[in-house]
Amino acid sequence: MYKIIYMKADFEPWWQFEGWESHIVSEEVFDTKEQFEVAIKETLNVFRKKFDHEESREGKYFAFWSEDEKTYCEACDDELQIFHGIIVQQLEYNQ
Repeated sequence: MYKIIYMKADFEPWWQFEGWESHIVSEEVFDTKEQFEVAIKETLNVFRKKFDHEESREGKYFAFWSEDEKTYCEACDDELQIFHGIIVQQLEYNQ
């Protein structure tokens, strides 16, 4: 099985800081590799059209952002970039 996770946070998805799961917007699970491959291509194409910047790591973490989407951080008294992250996971069957 395969999973595509979409998260939105003020850090890139590969960091997976403590509590990162609370930033998950949606999850999709696919039974076959073929279904997954179609879905991830479509998802990445949509994000590539919507956002100005992209960076990826390890072929399973994708970060997208636009310079004009930021949030104010009171603790650090600064503007933080918002990232739209895609995480790809291959799930093992427990039999």
